[in-house]
Amino acid sequence: MLRELLTHPLFLTILIAGGGAQLLKILFFLVRYKRLHTLDLVATGGMPSSHAALAVGLAVSVYLGEGLSTAFFITLALASIVLTDAMGVRRTAGQEGLLLHQLIRKTGLKLREPHYALGHTPAQVIVGAVFGFVVAVLIYWLL
Repeated sequence: MLRELLTHPLFLTILIAGGGAQLLKILFFLVRYKRLHTLDLVATGGMPSSHAALAVGLAVSVYLGEGLSTAFFITLALASIVLTDAMGVRRTAGQEGLLLHQLIRKTGLKLREPHYALGHTPAQVIVGAVFGFVVAVLIYWLL
């Protein structure tokens, strides 16, 4: 059973697209800031979007395996929600969190500093989506 799981194209795409994008994000962060914090392992935001990579990889993998099936259209709809959310709602909420953080500092309020994540820029989502697409195609082609 484990062997079947580890050779299943859909599972491999999810694992490599999502996990690989997160590892790339950590490497980019390490190169840029010359440090690494344990929270960076699960950080949201940043280049590339691992959410976009996983969602697009999943949709492409389902398409390559099943064609224009019900499952493909479901994963396509979910991928569009994930990508839109990463650039829209999460980005806006993150920018508001940043402003709140700055306001707390300027006013000298004695509050615990809020945690906020900035979401993704369109470029981060596009790079993540392309990464997920490439991973799905390569896995389908190699298996």
